[in-house]
Amino acid sequence: MSCYTPGSMSRRRVALIASILAAAAPLAGCGNKESEIKSAETEGAYLDVGQLRYQIEISRELNPADIEDRAYLEGLPRSAALLRPGQTWFAVFVRVENDTKKPQPAATDFQLTDTQDNVYRPVALPRANPFAYLGGRVPGKGTLPPLGSVANANESINGSLVLFKLKTASFENRPLVLKILGPTVPQDEATVDLDV
Repeated sequence: MSCYTPGSMSRRRVALIASILAAAAPLAGCGNKESEIKSAETEGAYLDVGQLRYQIEISRELNPADIEDRAYLEGLPRSAALLRPGQTWFAVFVRVENDTKKPQPAATDFQLTDTQDNVYRPVALPRANPFAYLGGRVPGKGTLPPLGSVANANESINGSLVLFKLKTASFENRPLVLKILGPTVPQDEATVDLDV
């Protein structure tokens, strides 16, 4: 039979609590911040670049003869709007979220590559195009495209347009991988395989 003394119980309790706290200390910083996502194998995932979260809403080939698709190409200079044989337009619609309270700079550098190491850069769209991804600063707790904009109100895309001119042969060299390069130094980046 064990003897109970008033001091022995409190010493054991203090020792137990101390050991639990010591074991938990290294874990105290874990779990408060979600892990960053730098790559995805499909569209729709959130990617972290700098302080912002990027989501590819949809990507697809554009048909300039289609009424909807013509609107996405609005304002392109004639010289840029011409497609050579074996070329096509490819649209990537991007949504950017700023979960911080301060305005943050959005990425303006994108690259699209295929499995044959063809690298494509975006075709510049004029500011007058309501779907154009123009970068800039995303307001605190805001989005790009902004709420109420034409690009945000269009439920089929819900994103700003990053436009590429591709070789049609690149569709046979999938996956097409989009790289988003952050605007800060050192440059942060994320990649996503596009659903083509």
